[in-house]
Amino acid sequence: MTDLIDHLSLGFSVAFTMQNLLYALIGCLLGTLIGVLPGLGPVTTIAMLLPATYALPPIAALIMLAGIYYGAQYGGSTTAILVNLPGEASSVVTALDGYAMAKKGRAGPALAAAGIGSFFAGSVGTLVLAAFAVPLTEVAFMFGPAEYFSLMVLGLIGAVVLASGSLLKAIAMIILGLLFGMVGTDVNSGVARFSFDIPELTDGLGFIVIAMGVFGYGEIIQNLAQPEEERALNTKKVSGLMPTAADFKAMMPAILRGTALGSALGILPGGGALLSSFAAYTLEKKTKLRPGEVPFGQGNIRGVASPEAANNAGSQTSFIPLLTLGIPPNAVMALMVGAMTIHNIQPGPQVMTSNPELFWGLIASMWIGNLMLVILNLPLVGVWIKLLSVPYRWMFPAIVLFCAVGVYSTNNNTFDIWTTGMFGVVGYLFVKFGCEPAPLLLGLILGPMMEENLRRAMLLSRGDWGVFVTRPLSASLLAVAALLLLIVLSPSVKKKREEAFVED
Repeated sequence: MTDLIDHLSLGFSVAFTMQNLLYALIGCLLGTLIGVLPGLGPVTTIAMLLPATYALPPIAALIMLAGIYYGAQYGGSTTAILVNLPGEASSVVTALDGYAMAKKGRAGPALAAAGIGSFFAGSVGTLVLAAFAVPLTEVAFMFGPAEYFSLMVLGLIGAVVLASGSLLKAIAMIILGLLFGMVGTDVNSGVARFSFDIPELTDGLGFIVIAMGVFGYGEIIQNLAQPEEERALNTKKVSGLMPTAADFKAMMPAILRGTALGSALGILPGGGALLSSFAAYTLEKKTKLRPGEVPFGQGNIRGVASPEAANNAGSQTSFIPLLTLGIPPNAVMALMVGAMTIHNIQPGPQVMTSNPELFWGLIASMWIGNLMLVILNLPLVGVWIKLLSVPYRWMFPAIVLFCAVGVYSTNNNTFDIWTTGMFGVVGYLFVKFGCEPAPLLLGLILGPMMEENLRRAMLLSRGDWGVFVTRPLSASLLAVAALLLLIVLSPSVKKKREEAFVED
């Protein structure tokens, strides 16, 4: 314990210099801004800014890049709640209940719940990172390809549970997502699959392209199909910016559950913020609704607070495998490895011993950054709410433009913009047929990772499928997945699900 206090005091002495505070603020501001702008995302921004970090001291560079990463988790929830545009992949789930709250005139409490949940979880995630960095890496060591595959199967089964309405439609959407994930170049052989001789498809279908199309453009087409007085953005006047006492009572346990889940899943490579937010929402839907509580998908504040807490806790603890093992658990962390090597720092266990100022300074800066984000974001709730008073006929061309700019900036490719438009029509059809697009996106993200780990596991076991059930951790994850599936398919639960979603 005294060691931890000594380490943290060293970290705060490094982070509290004027220069490092300034770069933490720049990172948080940039992160919030790119989270709010749909399509940009932290990966693109950090990739664009990597060359600029050459000139900065190593600690300042990493503090700024980390600020961009967790700042984007905050900002991504803003557009998800206000205009049903997840600015960040991990905000897809927040849009389900956050946007429903905004349509009921409760955008203020939804944004405040996201901000409060994010700050609490970010602070706890930082403490977990400081206290458990070393022992928790041993857990990550236990995961091989078979375990990752089983974990992702569990994630997909969770997405079936998560989807509102028909189970059959949810499974169909996941399969469609997995099929979309297969488009591109084969991992092992390097042969193009399902690209139909279109060069742009050899890299696969981008997550941002599909998310912007299905959520952003699909929502716009649906709104334009309605008479002007019924359009989503100006249905209700916004009342009250802060959550009520009842809201706090409902969301605090949800924030605690989301924080615990996010902190645990963030450590696993491939987990991070994204898997955490999906898992937290699944867990909330499993938790019994109190009498008089709004059903999930119709504006339940727990459906905003828990995933937002989980994705922030996950984004903080995903630094654990990077800083202690040198293994980047996701794309952003891979870019952080790039930033470290630019400055001649070898990521891995030796960072803690050879460069303690960097290690603990970065951890302390995360706590300061989370505080900055709350101070920046909660007063801005009123500003974001003002967006809702803009007439929709002015708003939708701006959303179309932002989406197009965001999509174009990822690959500098006009083909992506046309593909987004096409998926906009697909998104509209999903709305018409009552299909939930969130499982499709999870299938799209997890599909390529599942395939890679499945093939790796099969190579290592020389084609023996038994590897998934003979390894204890993999077998237990598959058992949980099977149990979840049995519970969801059992007649009594199925009947209750149908009753819960009849209120739609």
